[in-house]
Amino acid sequence: MRVYKFGGASVKDAEGVKNLATVLKTTGYDKTLVVVSAMGKTTNAMELVIKNYFENKTELQSSIHEVIKYHNEILLDLFDNERHNVFGAVKVLFDELTTFFKVNKSPDYNYVYDQTIGFGELISTTIISHYLNEIGLKNNWIDVREFIKTDNYYRRSNVNWEQTQDIMSSNFDTSKLNITQGFLGSDANNFTTTLGREGSDYTAAIFGYCLNANSVTIWKDVPGVLNADPRYFENAQLLHQISYREAIELAFYGASVIHPKTLQPLQQKEIPLYVKSFLNPKADGTRVSKGKALEPETPCFIVKKNQTLISLSSLDFSYIMEENISEIFSLLHLYKMKVDVIQNSAISFSVCIDNLYNNLEKLLQHLKAKFNVTCYDNVSLYTIRHYNDVAIKELEKDKTVLLKQLAQGTVQIVTK
Repeated sequence: MRVYKFGGASVKDAEGVKNLATVLKTTGYDKTLVVVSAMGKTTNAMELVIKNYFENKTELQSSIHEVIKYHNEILLDLFDNERHNVFGAVKVLFDELTTFFKVNKSPDYNYVYDQTIGFGELISTTIISHYLNEIGLKNNWIDVREFIKTDNYYRRSNVNWEQTQDIMSSNFDTSKLNITQGFLGSDANNFTTTLGREGSDYTAAIFGYCLNANSVTIWKDVPGVLNADPRYFENAQLLHQISYREAIELAFYGASVIHPKTLQPLQQKEIPLYVKSFLNPKADGTRVSKGKALEPETPCFIVKKNQTLISLSSLDFSYIMEENISEIFSLLHLYKMKVDVIQNSAISFSVCIDNLYNNLEKLLQHLKAKFNVTCYDNVSLYTIRHYNDVAIKELEKDKTVLLKQLAQGTVQIVTK
């Protein structure tokens, strides 16, 4: 049994859906679970819907209509007969979304986000499942929320592994071609939860682990894992082999091809992860498994944009000691800041963070009560694995370096 994951870019239009079918025909589809994300930029469009629900209700229906229109165009390109039951199935889902906004009483943004954002995945998999059945690739559509159980930490929920394993072991039929959603789960009260942005890769790994899959393959619009994001770096190279350990390091620092939480469950059971191109399904791509750390051996570049660098110093020039650092981290935890880099000296402390929950102003006000605070917003964090002097010099060219930290095998540089 194997697990395939297709992201939004691979199914952004009717041609993408048809190409997914071509990949399945080319590689075979027996005993295969296909995990699919929302189509194209639907998640971004749904985030606008949610924003309008809270901030601009006059635009709510218009933004929902844009999502409906986008999917209807894909439906009309895929199905000749508008009376095909897929149109009714998709309409039921959109009606459910609209009804939620009418009856919801909760003011909690994170709760509302999780109850609504996943309609993109539910709709994409409904369309794809019906299309595959239409062309003779018989499949079973399943609701991932019935299988992946989590806590209720909305927008970044934690998997209840024991319960998830028990449900899959007794209820999942691995003999079929199954289609399901990425990114989603459900809590003890059966409310929808999400695993964090880019969580569809993680979904594939959860299924791979619980079902003892032979392999997990992530299908992308790139030939595999590259040593740099070609949007930001020239001459990116394909990495043919990466060890679990090295891949986890790259993911930890923000490599966008692999979700940070995807690799741990696969490594535990030594399930190989492949990253391949849906445009060239016969190509080898990248294999992540036991073995050589990196092939070829070359510097790997990672960039995180739109970060925040906070530099603190004591008000009275006293040392920043353990109790100060403990308090700082307590505040970072309180305001749900993701920490990417820390650096400290006797009287200063710097931290580069990702302001995921938009709590930066509250955090700064709290810190200013005890520290001198300097904040640099919208900075970029660069990480180079297996760096050399040439790589560092080229990266720093024409940039203002705010923070630089070197360790064995890794350098991190914050620039404005």
